[in-house]
Amino acid sequence: MVDPETSPNIFEEPTTHTPRATLQTWLIGRPLATADAPHQTIGKLIGLAVFASDALSSTAYATQEIMIILAAAGSAAFHYVFPISLAIVILMGIVTFSYEQTIHAYPGGGGAYIVARDNLGEIPALVAGAALLMDYILTVAVSISSGVAQIVSAFPVLMDNRVVIAVGLILFVMLVNLRGVKESGVLFAIPTYFFVISMFITVIIGLVRYFNGSLGMVVNPPEMSAEVIIAAISPFLLLHAFSSGTAALTGIEAISNGITAFKEPRSKNAGQTLIFMAFILASLFLGISFLASRTGVIPSEIETVISQLTRTVLGGQGIPYLMVIASTALILILAANTAFADFPRLSALQAADGFLPRQLTFRGSRLVYSGGIVLLAVIASLLVIGFKASVTSLIPLYAIGVFLSFTISQTGMARRWWKSGHLKQGEEIVERGSTLRLDRGWVHKMFINGFGAICTLVVMFIFAITKFRDGAWIIIILIPLLVIVLLQIRRHYNHVATSLSLDNLSTRRNFSRNRVIMPISGVHNGTLAGLHFARSISDDITIVHVSIDLIETAKVKAKWEIWGDGYRLVVLDSPYRLFLEPLLEYVDKISTILAPNEIITLVVPQFLPKHWWTNFLHMRTADTLRKALLNRRNIIITEVPYHID
Repeated sequence: MVDPETSPNIFEEPTTHTPRATLQTWLIGRPLATADAPHQTIGKLIGLAVFASDALSSTAYATQEIMIILAAAGSAAFHYVFPISLAIVILMGIVTFSYEQTIHAYPGGGGAYIVARDNLGEIPALVAGAALLMDYILTVAVSISSGVAQIVSAFPVLMDNRVVIAVGLILFVMLVNLRGVKESGVLFAIPTYFFVISMFITVIIGLVRYFNGSLGMVVNPPEMSAEVIIAAISPFLLLHAFSSGTAALTGIEAISNGITAFKEPRSKNAGQTLIFMAFILASLFLGISFLASRTGVIPSEIETVISQLTRTVLGGQGIPYLMVIASTALILILAANTAFADFPRLSALQAADGFLPRQLTFRGSRLVYSGGIVLLAVIASLLVIGFKASVTSLIPLYAIGVFLSFTISQTGMARRWWKSGHLKQGEEIVERGSTLRLDRGWVHKMFINGFGAICTLVVMFIFAITKFRDGAWIIIILIPLLVIVLLQIRRHYNHVATSLSLDNLSTRRNFSRNRVIMPISGVHNGTLAGLHFARSISDDITIVHVSIDLIETAKVKAKWEIWGDGYRLVVLDSPYRLFLEPLLEYVDKISTILAPNEIITLVVPQFLPKHWWTNFLHMRTADTLRKALLNRRNIIITEVPYHID
């Protein structure tokens, strides 16, 4: 084996090239060198803004989703809002502690996908990965749509334009994320903390006013539709409301997926950020639910629960009200930022394993996975357009994927602790995502993750049953289909790798003869340039002209007699004025008489005009030929450019 470090045939040479300024530079910033990657990490305060905005934003609509379901039994059912919210917060605590363990066990990030891959196998990992990918797409669609709903609540005149506004906001968040994690985090940190502070102030004022008896009821609430009051209060209705409210848990897993974005010590910083986020989320969610159930709030798409509650607590629609609504709309829009931070990372991990296109593993000029960011924006925009930016229509699609990934992740962690408990002192198992060592506290850790898995599994089934007719069936069908697609992509890459492998190469194939075919439309300087090149690679040269116009063909023949240097010219008659098909037929004819070690090289002369826009004035025959012949075996296509100054 030759050592590449000392081989006399291998050289390394530095380059001084730097990317020039373009429109892209103006939009997303100057390109960053690979060496700048360690400087693009973020601390806890910025990390909370980047990865927790999705979870925090759910406080703006989770209570409303509970009340929408309970409204079927009339306003009397609204006193169940707080108990249901309390049950959701308990579940939130279980999931939070579970993911905090995941963060420390898998400091390289990847969340449910990596945990499942190392502990449960390929198929569970793909199911978790598919569920998370869909979750992130829906996160963008739901959060942006909910943000637009807040704007429309304050400015009803914009109702008819909410789809256009939503798509525009998605594109804006996409552009900001293309600038890099650090820059987008700094930009979004201010509105995130503005929301947290303004909502805490609103909740605290509301609680103080409630307990001193000065908090009244909502003035001029939206009317409750008479046709929705059709159900009695039943366990099924309460479970249905509970499943809708579990939207508050979406985004909990985000930090575990993006650990590598944090500064060292990564696991510690990410874990502390997760705990801090859970505390804020639980406090705001419980406070909003308590006040909403005590002030006569009516769930409606005309005016959101947050809007009604805020104007009641703050005494009207003045500047304080507008500030809270503005902060809420901003956090809902920025919730999409969490998905833009995690979707590209997860898709890059799956692409590196061969389950998604390899292009998703490449970092763009700003050291982010640009392909994943753009792909997410496109799919989410199509979803918003398809569902007309309606939060209520999108929510049923939302939580199944989340809780499926929760369940798989925690099941995988429970298995990991079981494996660690059966190792000997000093024994190590190096896995792809982490290193497994003996953990003496494995029993209680396994219990936490196992209990969490059971809880999230139950919630997932509740959600699937109660939301099945509302649209959950779509996700139940799409996840297996996406897994099949991922497996087919992996199968393709494996087939390509096997075909390209040098391991089984016994003899190298040597070509004994190279037959050159050069198609021409006329005889000019570009034609002669192509002929000179053809002569340098073979003596067997055939010039082919497809005859569409007899007068032009006569001119080609006459010129070839003068300039053709004695090489044969084959004229293909085309009675239907087709160019490509007769040429392909001729190439196929020659292919049938090739010897085993013979090849055909198509030399295609192509003249290139001085200005790029003038390309549209020419046929671009060379491009058409290349696309048509690439799939034919034993054919090499070579373009010979002739530059026109």
